[in-house]
Amino acid sequence: MQIASGQLANHLQRGLRNLYVVHGDEPLLQQEVLDAVRAQGRANGYSERTSYTVAGAHFDWSAVLAAGASLSLFAERQIVEIRIPSGKPGKDGGTALQQLAQQTQGNDDVLTLVALPRLDKATRTSAWFVALEAAGVAVEVLAIDRNALPQWLAQRLALQGLRVEPGEAGLRTLQFFADRVEGNLLAAHQEIQKLGLLYPTPAVAPGLQPDAKDAGRVLTQEQVALAVLNVARYDVFKLTEAVLSGAAARVQRMLDGLQAEGEAEVLVHFTLAEEIRSLKRVKDAMAQGRPLPMALREHRIWGPRERLFERVLPRLSDHALSELLLAAHQVDGIVKGLRQPDWPAAGWSALQQLALQLCALCAADTGSRARFSTD
Repeated sequence: MQIASGQLANHLQRGLRNLYVVHGDEPLLQQEVLDAVRAQGRANGYSERTSYTVAGAHFDWSAVLAAGASLSLFAERQIVEIRIPSGKPGKDGGTALQQLAQQTQGNDDVLTLVALPRLDKATRTSAWFVALEAAGVAVEVLAIDRNALPQWLAQRLALQGLRVEPGEAGLRTLQFFADRVEGNLLAAHQEIQKLGLLYPTPAVAPGLQPDAKDAGRVLTQEQVALAVLNVARYDVFKLTEAVLSGAAARVQRMLDGLQAEGEAEVLVHFTLAEEIRSLKRVKDAMAQGRPLPMALREHRIWGPRERLFERVLPRLSDHALSELLLAAHQVDGIVKGLRQPDWPAAGWSALQQLALQLCALCAADTGSRARFSTD
C-alpha cells in the first residue's frame, strides 16, 4: 500500500499498521512523518524503541532480524527503526528486508519503520521494496515545489498563531519569505518558530472568544524582513526550471546563491548547456514531423520539464536556439579559462549572461524577449 505524506493523518485515524516505509529527500517532512507514526505507536502501547543505521557493505542484518522477530509473552511492544541513507541495502540487505517484511505479518508486538531517501524507478521496482510495500504502508514524502512554498509557509505560520496581511501585501510577504528560505525547509521551519516567539498571539481572557478579524497575529513584510534570515539553498538542477519559467529575478538569486555556496562553474554550465541542447533536439524532431508529445518522450523529457518545454518551445525559433548553442559553446571556454570577444571574462558573469538570455526568450512577456528571439 502506498500513500502520500499528506494522507498520513487520515490513515492513522483508521488504524496503525505493523510496517511503514518512508521515502523522500525532504528531511523535515520525513522526520514529521516518522514522528507521527511513532506518536501513534506510543499511544498503542509501543513503549520501547530500537534504531539501526545501515552503513557500509558489511552491516550485520542479523541484529535487525532478531529485533523484528516475535517477542515473548511478557516482553514490551517495541518500535524498530531502520535507516538506509544510501537507499541501497545491497544484496544481503535486500534479502534481509524481504525476510523482515514476512516477519511483520501478524506480529503486533513490533512496529517497524524503514527510512529511505528519494528512490529511483529501479529501486522502487526492486524485490525488497515491493515486498515491504506489499507487507505494510509506503509513505512518499514529496518536496514542496517553489510555486507551492508560499501557501506552505502560510499554513505553518497559522500553526504558530500567525498570519500575513490580506490581499496583495500578504502575498508579497509570503513571496519574500519564500525567497529567503527556498530549498531549505528545515531552516524555514526554524524561522517560523522564531517568528512565533518574536510575535506571540495576544492572550484572550477566559470565557471570551477572539474577534474573527483579530484571530492570529498579523505579520507585515517589514517584520518578516527584520526577523527571517536568508537561509535559501539552491539546487543547480532546479536552476533550469527557473530559467525556463522566465523568472529572471529568481534566476539571479539562484546564481548568486550557487556562487556563494562554492558550486563549480563547470557544473552550472553543463546544466544550462544540456537544457539548451535538449530544447534544440526536440525542436529538430518537431521540424522532422514528430508531434511535440512524441518528441518529448523520445528525448526523455517528462514531469515539470515536460510542461515547461510545452510552454516555451512554440516561442523559440531555430535561429534563436542555434545562437544559444553558440553562446553556450563560448561560455564553455570562459569557465575553462579562455577569453571570448563580447563576453565577460569572469565565469560567473558569463553564466549569468547565458542564463538570462535563455530566460528572456522563455519569459511570458513577449516584449521582454531578447533581440535574437526571431529569425
